[in-house]
Amino acid sequence: MSATASPTAAAAAMNAGDVPPGLRDPVETSQKAKGGSNYKGFVAGVFSGIAKLSVGHPFDTIKVRLQTTDHSQFKGPLDCLLQTLRNEGVKGVYKGATPPLVGWMFMDSIMLGSLSVYRRVLNENLFNPRRDSLGQQAKLPVVGHAMAGVMAGWTVSFIAGPVEHIKARLQVQYAAEKSKRLYKGPIDCLKKIYGAHGVRGIYHGLSATLLFRTFFCFWWGTYDLFTTALKENTNLSAPAVNFWAGGLSAQVFWITSYPSDVVKQRVMTDPLGADRQFPRWRDAAKAVWREKGWRGYWRGFVPCFLRAFPANAMALVAFEGVMRSLPE
Repeated sequence: MSATASPTAAAAAMNAGDVPPGLRDPVETSQKAKGGSNYKGFVAGVFSGIAKLSVGHPFDTIKVRLQTTDHSQFKGPLDCLLQTLRNEGVKGVYKGATPPLVGWMFMDSIMLGSLSVYRRVLNENLFNPRRDSLGQQAKLPVVGHAMAGVMAGWTVSFIAGPVEHIKARLQVQYAAEKSKRLYKGPIDCLKKIYGAHGVRGIYHGLSATLLFRTFFCFWWGTYDLFTTALKENTNLSAPAVNFWAGGLSAQVFWITSYPSDVVKQRVMTDPLGADRQFPRWRDAAKAVWREKGWRGYWRGFVPCFLRAFPANAMALVAFEGVMRSLPE
């Protein structure tokens, strides 16, 4: 996501973990939306979410499977992909796709809405409480964008946590036949976890989710830096500046946050109840270190890194195309 993405544009490409190419300033867009139609962004977000899911989810499935297994099962990303296709078909790489598809719209709305509020509150009350003689307020500094990103990340974690938890458990079901799987689908998974472990079971891994989204400081902070640099040193159009700044900041985000994502996935796929191995996220982090050392924290990084640009690019194409085609 971009530090200046609008709530509707963010719906084009988000996941409590992926970066959409920012399109517009969230505060400015929300102000303009008061006098215009809001339905276009919602409809366009649905199509862009489908586009991103189609491109990005197979990469995410491979990433999660590599993160939660050792080398005895998959030698690497390509081997994981080939085994999945051979044993489970194309449907195998789209396991767990329903929760993020349904959840993205809610997550993006909360994420970008809260981000706009936090940015405004921080700027008006902490960084630039005074306006100049013309009544204008100074620009929020990079550290302000970083702080707002962390706060928004923590806010959306309470929605993203259960969505990612269910998605992860569905993604690590390797049986090709549904009759041999523990969970038939996302609803069945939700019912079984809630029935056996209640709300606490649904929110299993929340602390690891909060840890992961703390790294949003790098995401939003670097987006502001890249945006400024591109505007000052290139002749790119505004959408192009936002696209490249969003893509570059996505890479920075994943490079800094990926080890915490590995830990989060280990926690979320840990058996619930008496067989639980990781009572705390620290226990999962220690287990990864014991098994593979520092390399264990980067297992599955390649498909994650490769996913960011194509997934977000397709989401942007879908979003802008639908926005142009819809009537006012």
